[in-house]
Amino acid sequence: MPDAPRLDRQVCFALYSASRAATAVYRPLLEELGLTYPQYLVMLVLWENEPRGVRELGEELGLDSGTLSPLLKRLEALGLVERRRSAADERRVAVHLTDAGKALSGKASGVPQHLAAAAGLSPGELDQLRETLGKLTAALHDSL
Repeated sequence: MPDAPRLDRQVCFALYSASRAATAVYRPLLEELGLTYPQYLVMLVLWENEPRGVRELGEELGLDSGTLSPLLKRLEALGLVERRRSAADERRVAVHLTDAGKALSGKASGVPQHLAAAAGLSPGELDQLRETLGKLTAALHDSL
């Protein structure tokens, strides 16, 4: 069937395959840190700037509370974060790094470089890819 869509020409499949491959490269590095990939993403946001509100974290990561809450609960059980209710507004919960959570940042510092090396792309190529993926993500969100 000449007009049938081909798997190897689908952007969605290329994105899916790349995501799985990147996660597979990250997996052993993150296991050494005691984190899953989604937990690592939460920690990245907190290492950039903390404390963060739970709602703010969810928005930045594109996660709903049903997905984010168990992640935070597990990170709290690992002693990496602390959730604290706002004294001014009991409905607001802020996520703070513990000393152990802050210390883990140093141990995780080589993770992005490892992926870059495994990808075999120059820093400029990686920047361009990230930029293109950001544009794609924004355009797809806008189309919803």
